[in-house]
Amino acid sequence: MARRVAITGGPGGGKSTVASRLQQEFGGKVVVVPEVATHLLGGFFPRILHDEERRAVQRAIYHVQLNLEAVYRSRAGDDQVLVFDRGLPDGAAYWPEGCDAFFEALGSSAAAARQHYDAVVFLESAAVGGLPIEGANAARTEGQQEAVQVDARLRQVWGPHDHFHFVGFAQSFEEKVAVAIEQVRKLIEHG
Repeated sequence: MARRVAITGGPGGGKSTVASRLQQEFGGKVVVVPEVATHLLGGFFPRILHDEERRAVQRAIYHVQLNLEAVYRSRAGDDQVLVFDRGLPDGAAYWPEGCDAFFEALGSSAAAARQHYDAVVFLESAAVGGLPIEGANAARTEGQQEAVQVDARLRQVWGPHDHFHFVGFAQSFEEKVAVAIEQVRKLIEHG
């Protein structure tokens, strides 16, 4: 059984929707660790105006994420699965100088960050298929093209994970959500 599952992917991939539905479906067996970036960018930090601000925000997100995950891990029961709405490697896709520079600046590596999770379910951004990504996330600032680029960088940083599960964009959002939930169900029930 996978005990720590990261749900990741580009903007407009459906990560928060999948995480929420997993918690509804599995009840107390699944504990969703919320996305730090949405909280910090949804009113705490002002809009990012230049690269140095982007670096500062990504450093903050990484450190808050790291500590939030530690708290949730310490509280998780033996029968519970932690589902992370995004994970430590995600900030690398937003770092102005690229993924390697992100981990170097934080004194870590992509491999070390990926090891925090038993499995990862990657939800490809709807933008990759030319579909709109507008939604309820007020912290989202990416347009279609930037969403496609972020999606590609995230796939590159997460792809080497030993238990990487890809869910491509779909014309039907509900169909994509169902596929993602089934992927996580298999991870939870069979490892």
